[in-house]
Amino acid sequence: MTDTTTTAVATRLTTRQLSRRRRIASWKRGWAQFRTHRSGMIGLGILVVFIVVALAAPLLASRDGLDVTRANGPVLGAPSAHYLLGTDENGRSVLTLLIWGSRVSLLVGLMATLISMVIGTLIGLVSGFFPGWVGRIFFRLTEWFLVIPFLPLAIALATVLGRSLFNIILVIGVTSWPGTALLIRSQTLSIKERPYVERAQAIGAGRWHQIGKHVLPNVMPMVFANTTLTVAIAILSETTLSFLGLGDPTRTSWGTMLDSAFEVGAITTGCWWYIIPPGVCVVLVVLAFTLIGQALEEVLNPRLRSRS
Repeated sequence: MTDTTTTAVATRLTTRQLSRRRRIASWKRGWAQFRTHRSGMIGLGILVVFIVVALAAPLLASRDGLDVTRANGPVLGAPSAHYLLGTDENGRSVLTLLIWGSRVSLLVGLMATLISMVIGTLIGLVSGFFPGWVGRIFFRLTEWFLVIPFLPLAIALATVLGRSLFNIILVIGVTSWPGTALLIRSQTLSIKERPYVERAQAIGAGRWHQIGKHVLPNVMPMVFANTTLTVAIAILSETTLSFLGLGDPTRTSWGTMLDSAFEVGAITTGCWWYIIPPGVCVVLVVLAFTLIGQALEEVLNPRLRSRS
């Protein structure tokens, strides 16, 4: 009895090790394929630079530079040796605002995307796998959110909930999931008709077991690729809401910088250093995530690989 138990444990460990090795080999193959995409590597390089700047913000610029009461620079001063990107209407360094603003913009983009991916994946799985009224209700819910324009809904929710960083993350997350849900639903409908899922049904596996063991692992690559594209949308949404005055007034982000620049008339007064830097940062980060997403989609989708 003891020998049988020992053999079973050894076999189980060997199976786990084999599964782990396969996953590692799969990641290595994916990384090797990703490196062949020049645009994807360019996007990854840009993103790494912004992440390093966001993480090293306390080392690159003092947080005291965000305090209006401690600002001692000229009002809307042009770039100089002391202020490389000029100053804002309060005499604060635009470079300092830009560095610390990267933290908020990236945080909102990542956290809102996480909420969106969780909601979209769950609703897509349920609406695609469960037949009858359960699947139809979730599918109609997805269609309802798709019909409503995103920006007016986000503005309405942000106005009702109030101006705070958490509310902005929540608003973007709960309004940007329908596209993901529709994508996951279509994948689920295809996967549940495959032989191994039918085999699991034949031996009596429950629906949630089938979803967790067979369907979800097969849709995760698509979720992962779609995540990078959704982050770009979330960052643009945060910038838009902040530009419209619905962002957190106590936090500095690229969107709030653009909003402040617009309010003080930086465009008409020719203060380009207050408008162009945050705008360029938004464009570069969105471009980076888009390039990475396109490269990942081609790596994870065999049909796209065969076409290329």
